Amino acid sequence: MKRKTLIFLAGALALLASCGTPKEIAYFQDITGETSLKSVKAETIRLQPFDKISVIVNSRDPQVAAMFNLPYYTKRLGDAQSLTSNSNIASSQTGLSGYTVDSDGCIDFPVLGKILVAGLTREEAEERIKEELLDSRQIKDPVVTIEFMNLGFSIIGEVAKPGRYKIDRDRFTVLDAISLAGDLTINGRRDNVMLVRHEVTKDRTYMLNLMDAKSLYSSPAFYMEQGDIIYVTPNDKRIRESTVNGNNVRSTSFWISLTSLLTSVALLVFNILTAIK
Repeated sequence: MKRKTLIFLAGALALLASCGTPKEIAYFQDITGETSLKSVKAETIRLQPFDKISVIVNSRDPQVAAMFNLPYYTKRLGDAQSLTSNSNIASSQTGLSGYTVDSDGCIDFPVLGKILVAGLTREEAEERIKEELLDSRQIKDPVVTIEFMNLGFSIIGEVAKPGRYKIDRDRFTVLDAISLAGDLTINGRRDNVMLVRHEVTKDRTYMLNLMDAKSLYSSPAFYMEQGDIIYVTPNDKRIRESTVNGNNVRSTSFWISLTSLLTSVALLVFNILTAIK
């Protein structure tokens, strides 16, 4: 009976040693039921120098509207660029021509010339170009559509697919960004996600806690801006695994091996003592 008890206790010890502290991997741990979350005011993305946009003008008279639209290329990017001498125009691989906002915040628009768009939302820029078209008296009923072409963010650290991703719409959240990157890995800290944002004169950092929905939704960094960088910091386990000493001395596998060894030694000593008696 004593031997069975000792074996049971040794096995339980090994099992307990193999189980570490549960990882904090669940999001929104402060939410226990139906809850209303109050988020910060959704900031619409505003155009900045070096952003690329497409601008399409439509009208009841397609021939008149065509004067204000760039050619639609179906060739490769290199071929498309070789067909234009305007360095302010960029072409995507899909063939849609667009404009790069220059350092002064302007685009060089056909017929109208320079138009200031920096600091404007898409809707505001569409309205400004529409007003310029109407003032030119060359088109009566213009419809202006602007789309983003190169707005994006970068995400690095403990995510499944780090890299640079496109922002294709307004009101793009940090949760959208993490989803595009395939979610955090098991080794990413949910309570310590850093977002770096370039502002006019400096870079600002924000710390986000994905386990606290209320603080996350109220953070100024909840809605993404072009050029944002997200860094998901590693947890303690990941940090230990990155070092030789940590991997050998403090890892779970080490403690499992050590426990197994001690269990074997304990059983050997027990058998010896039993034989002596």
